Amino acid sequence: MNQRVRPQSVERGAPVEVLAGTIERVTFHSPESGFCVLKVQARGRRDLVPVVGHAPAIAAGEWITATGAWVSDRQHGLQFRADTLKVTPPTGPEGIERYLGSGQMRGIGPAMAKRIVAAFGERTFEIIEAEPHRLTEIGGIGRTRAARIVAGWAEQRAVREIMLFLHAHGVGTARAVRIFKTYGHEAIAVMSEDPYRLARDVRGIGFRTADAIAMRLGLRPDAPQRLRAGVAFALQTAMDEGHCALPLEHLSGLAEKLLEVEAPLVRAAIFEALARAEDVVADTAAGEPCVFLKGLHAAERGIAERLLRRAAGAPPWPAIDLDRALAWVEERTGKTLSPSQGEAVRLLLASKIAVMTGGPGVGKTSTLDSVLRILTAKGVRVLLAAPTGRAAKRMSEQTGLEARTIHRLLEFDPRHGGFTRTEQNPLPCDLLVLDECSMIDVPLMHALLKAVPEQAGLLLVGDVDQLPSVGPGQVLADVIASGAVPVARLTEVFRQAAESRIVLNAHRINAGRIPERPRPGERADFYIVEVEDPEAGVERLIEVVTRRIPAAFGLDPNRDVQVLTPMQRGAMGARSLNVALQRVLNPDPPAQVERFGWRFASGDRVMETQNDYDREVFNGDLGRILRLDEDEGAVVVDFEGREVSYPFGELDTLVPAFATTIHKSQGSEYPAVVIPLVTQHYTMLARNLLYTGVTRGRRLVVLVGQRRAIAMAVRGGHRRRYTKLAEWLGAPAVQDLRRTA
Repeated sequence: MNQRVRPQSVERGAPVEVLAGTIERVTFHSPESGFCVLKVQARGRRDLVPVVGHAPAIAAGEWITATGAWVSDRQHGLQFRADTLKVTPPTGPEGIERYLGSGQMRGIGPAMAKRIVAAFGERTFEIIEAEPHRLTEIGGIGRTRAARIVAGWAEQRAVREIMLFLHAHGVGTARAVRIFKTYGHEAIAVMSEDPYRLARDVRGIGFRTADAIAMRLGLRPDAPQRLRAGVAFALQTAMDEGHCALPLEHLSGLAEKLLEVEAPLVRAAIFEALARAEDVVADTAAGEPCVFLKGLHAAERGIAERLLRRAAGAPPWPAIDLDRALAWVEERTGKTLSPSQGEAVRLLLASKIAVMTGGPGVGKTSTLDSVLRILTAKGVRVLLAAPTGRAAKRMSEQTGLEARTIHRLLEFDPRHGGFTRTEQNPLPCDLLVLDECSMIDVPLMHALLKAVPEQAGLLLVGDVDQLPSVGPGQVLADVIASGAVPVARLTEVFRQAAESRIVLNAHRINAGRIPERPRPGERADFYIVEVEDPEAGVERLIEVVTRRIPAAFGLDPNRDVQVLTPMQRGAMGARSLNVALQRVLNPDPPAQVERFGWRFASGDRVMETQNDYDREVFNGDLGRILRLDEDEGAVVVDFEGREVSYPFGELDTLVPAFATTIHKSQGSEYPAVVIPLVTQHYTMLARNLLYTGVTRGRRLVVLVGQRRAIAMAVRGGHRRRYTKLAEWLGAPAVQDLRRTA
């Protein structure tokens, strides 16, 4: 079933059309995604028409009304790609017989279908619904079989009613199938009672879609459930921007703008939500009254409690003669540790919990390697993990020990929606080492700490000067700022690393200084290409990626060069650059499909933008499209050697990744990085953003942008996040845990 899709091109600007007819054959139907390929005898057309779309259930003989557009297929000619498919039962005897014998109706095969229709003709469905006892008049149908037939008909009718309801309220078929798969026969009841549940429960449906459905259902703009949903969405949006809470006034302003209602109504909704204490809780952050998402508030508190208990204990390994250990490891590795590295090793070996941080070229890898060699020689059971697959792979290469992603380490179980490793089933280790800790958000750190045995040690490794996690919180920065945990901060740049302008300029940027250009005639690994404006910058960037870098460094622009931009929007944002780069780097793919505003084609670089636990693919994971499979209605993506299938209707979380944001690049490294910086990006220009982008490049970094924008980024401060972890780690009430642990 793994045939490749024939190359297609959607007719740009093609008008939306309506096609109606009888389904002659269901070529393919996926019960999971609803994707289907049909052969339809369309009204007004002599030949059968191929129709592709989505439906939770579909059968030959049914009448469909499809709304969509024609696409051109190089092998099969025209196909009709349906945005909505409305299905009704057949009315003529021939269609009824084909429908009953299609396998959709339990208890009926083709031969039985022929006998039923021969007996009841066009009244067949009427008999099944109104006089089901008459089915026993047919030879071979007893009471049990008749009951199965009646139940099957009732189920099909319920599905059709739900789909008609969803279509009538502005929901396209692909999303309608997703809603039906989530709620089943309760879909109408759920939407009628609380349409805002869709935004919480159904992937791909946000507040605005749910709100539009609610308005179609007649809900008033000032309805209490709408106001509560708007407040929750505003707070959720803040979480998506990294906050664990928002000041009361800030939250009120966001919700007021979103809901377009008067401020007193919004404030009343906030206080009602706080009184209910179901989803939100009131507290302060840095002395400012804030509203916290209840789960994040509890998670930050839980992290503080567990870290403080751990910090109060002794390491689980026996006492180590540090002078002998350092001499032993230097002899084994043939490397002499610097005084600062030696002090870091001493601190890390003497602490049950500790942090090691530092920028590029300061020896974090060799310091960690020394610690692990000493501890493993003592028989200490060590586990290594990192937030992304690429970071885990790099950790394995650097240490020679197995490293896993955090989700794999904790053994996520998609069937139950949680981790298998918990307090009741802890990790089998004496020490857990976590790399790239600046990427770890509050919920994930909370889950990790619950899974680490109480007696085990914990070592957090990361560069605190990089961007904080994409998810809520700033765990590494808050832990360091609290002073509650020992910190080894490496600052000395080693001579070999100092020969790299990438390393030198990363440290210059971190110190608030403009990066240096290479000297005339110098072959360097860091360059600045100035442009006058964003429009000219796009052409220059494409020239750098496709011609100048391959010619000067022999790097493959499709495999080795990654464009990292500060934001999604604008001429030099990720969206526009992806379209431009896709056109140049993958101009004539063997197969392609258009979905959710993007073209997906064989050979494209793509990125997952959400945590997809079912597929074990997570926010920021990069892959490459291997093939498009029309029979399965799916795009097959290679993620680090693992094939993952995405049904066409579920491509909304997958985006092209020829260009991606710097935020999404955390935990990854690339042979070459090209970073556009223009004043259009001013809302995102910050020192830690540029620093993070520059440190993603291994062999080459090129800034393409305006001199003023580069200066704005270097001078820009960090964007504040509202969190409480640092306060709790340093608060006297929580510090008492040290004395009681």
